[in-house]
Amino acid sequence: MNQNLITSVFRQEVLNLSAYKVAQAKNLIKLDAMENPYTWPDDIKQAWLKQIKDCPINRYPDPEAKQLAKTIKDTNKIPTESEILLGNGSDEIIQLLLMALPEKSAVLAPSPGFVMYKQVALSLGLEYHNVPLQADSFELDLPAMLEAIKASQPLVIFLAYPNNPTSNLFKEQDIKTILDIAPGLVIVDEAYAPFANASFINKLPEYENLLVMRTVSKLGLAGLRLGYIAGNKAIIEQLNKIRLPYNINCLTQVTANFALKNQDLFQQQTQQICLDRSLVLNQLNALPGIKAYPSAANFILFKTAKNQATFIFEGLKEQGILIKNLSPQGGLLSDCLRVTIGKPEENIKFMTTLSEIINNL
Repeated sequence: MNQNLITSVFRQEVLNLSAYKVAQAKNLIKLDAMENPYTWPDDIKQAWLKQIKDCPINRYPDPEAKQLAKTIKDTNKIPTESEILLGNGSDEIIQLLLMALPEKSAVLAPSPGFVMYKQVALSLGLEYHNVPLQADSFELDLPAMLEAIKASQPLVIFLAYPNNPTSNLFKEQDIKTILDIAPGLVIVDEAYAPFANASFINKLPEYENLLVMRTVSKLGLAGLRLGYIAGNKAIIEQLNKIRLPYNINCLTQVTANFALKNQDLFQQQTQQICLDRSLVLNQLNALPGIKAYPSAANFILFKTAKNQATFIFEGLKEQGILIKNLSPQGGLLSDCLRVTIGKPEENIKFMTTLSEIINNL
C-alpha cells in the first residue's frame, strides 16, 4: 500500500490512534465484557417473536423512534421537563456530543475511565485531559479535578457513575460540586445503573448543564446497541441536528420497546447478579495476594500480587475463562484484572480455577 496515500488522506489524529480491540471469546466462558449472562425464558421469546414478525423491514424505521422514546421515558422516570436522544449504543452518543464541539475544545474525565471518551475525543482532534483518581479508593480527586477544570475550561466532562473499570460510585456531593463550577456540559454516564441503586436522573431539572447517559446493554440487551441521553430540551435539540436519520433500526425499536415492558424479568436477573457479585467479592478477598474492590456494577476489579496479573489472566484463558487484563494500561491499573459476574456455575468455575492458579504460584 502506498503510505503517502494513507498519510495524505487521513488526519494525524487518526493516524496516531490504535484501533479498539475486542477479544475473541469463542469456546470460552465470557466474563470480560460486562454483559448480562442470562437470556429470556421461552414464553418471553415467543411473545417477542410475535412482536417482530410483522416488522416492516422493507421500510425505513421511525426516524425519532417515538414509541420507544416514550417507553424509555416512562420506565426510567425521566422528568417531564427533560428530553431524550437515542443512539446506536452509548458510543454513538459520545461521538455526537464531541462532534458538536468547536475545534480544539477541551474534554475532561477521571482516569482510569471508559476508554471511548478518550478514543473519540482524540479522533476528532479535541484536547483530552484526564485526572487520576485517588490511589486504592478510586474516588475522585476533587481538588485536582477542580484545578484541571479551571485550567483547561472543558466544554464536556464525563463522569461514569458507577465508574468503568473501577466499579465504584463517586461521591454524589463531589459530582454536584463539579456541576456547579463546570463551564460546559457534565455527562453522568449511568451505564451500570441497574446494579447501583443510585442515579442523577431526578437531578436533571436542577442543573441545566447536566446530561445523564444510559444504555440497555448491561440490562441484558447488548446485542441491540441502544443507548440514550437525557437532559435540557434545548441541548438535546442541538444534538438532534447532527444525529443521522434512522439511526435506530426497526428491529431494535420493536425489540427494546417490548423488552422494557417486561421489567420484572430484568429485575430478577439484576437481583441475582447483585447477589452473586457479593459472593464473588468475598471469595476473591479470601484468596492470598488478592485485593478485590467494592463494586456497584456487574463486574469486580481486583488487584493481584505484583507482576502476576498477566500470568493469572493467561492461566484462566488456558482453562477456558476469559476476563479482562487491565494491567498493561499501567498506572493505577497495574496488576489489576476485571471479571464480569456470570451465571452461578460460571462464577464457581472462575473462582475454582483462579484458586488453583494462585495456589500453584
